[in-house]
Amino acid sequence: MSMRIELSSLNVYYGSFLAVEDINMVIEPNSITAFIGPSGCGKSTLIRTLNRMHEVIPGAYVKGNLTMNGEDIYSPSVDPVKVRRQVGMVFQRPNPFPTMTIKENVLSGYRLNNNKMSKSDADALAEKALKGANLWNEVKDRLDRPGSSLSGGQQQRLCIARAIAVEPEVILMDEPTSALDPISTAAIEDLAIELKEKFTVVIVTHNMQQASRISDMTAFFTIADTGLPGKLIEYDRTDNIFSNPKEKQTEDYVSGRFG
Repeated sequence: MSMRIELSSLNVYYGSFLAVEDINMVIEPNSITAFIGPSGCGKSTLIRTLNRMHEVIPGAYVKGNLTMNGEDIYSPSVDPVKVRRQVGMVFQRPNPFPTMTIKENVLSGYRLNNNKMSKSDADALAEKALKGANLWNEVKDRLDRPGSSLSGGQQQRLCIARAIAVEPEVILMDEPTSALDPISTAAIEDLAIELKEKFTVVIVTHNMQQASRISDMTAFFTIADTGLPGKLIEYDRTDNIFSNPKEKQTEDYVSGRFG
């Protein structure tokens, strides 16, 4: 089951610095939502609030409301570890654990959250997650090789397999293809489209073509000047953002006249 995410009057702070201001948006389940905008406008900061990852930075906090299927994920009674189990994260650069095998990488998140599992259960889960990440056929004969032995694009799909092995409901991707070649990028894009059948997918991207190719909804953020907070300028269906935006700032950005 994927989740409906609702942000209302959300402000994100690093200490006294307001990084992202007054975000109001609904991210629908079983969809891909792209965050676009110039560097420094708060896209990565905002995506990290969706699984409480930004709190890892000392002094970081949010004000406002962020609910998933109606539950306030910042309620004092909510365990951030539980949130991160429900909301998987894939980072800009592939980060498999270098000392672990391909199979151990896939199972690492599951083993952190759970006790022992039988070898047959572990084998089945690894196969299911690797198939879900479209990587099984490429690695099934070398599961005991280090995860770092794979190519960059394969490593990124391994990280996606690791994220989906714990059966989350949301997958966050922070510029997941920026370090990859075009063929690997296409594989990740195809995979993202498949993943939305099971998950809510949110992707930060600087690649306009990527946003227009794979996302259902697009949110355009910008920043008025260095040191000012990032703001959400326009949020709409992707085809509207790219062909008929309501705001001039959006039109300038997606047509390449800005940023």
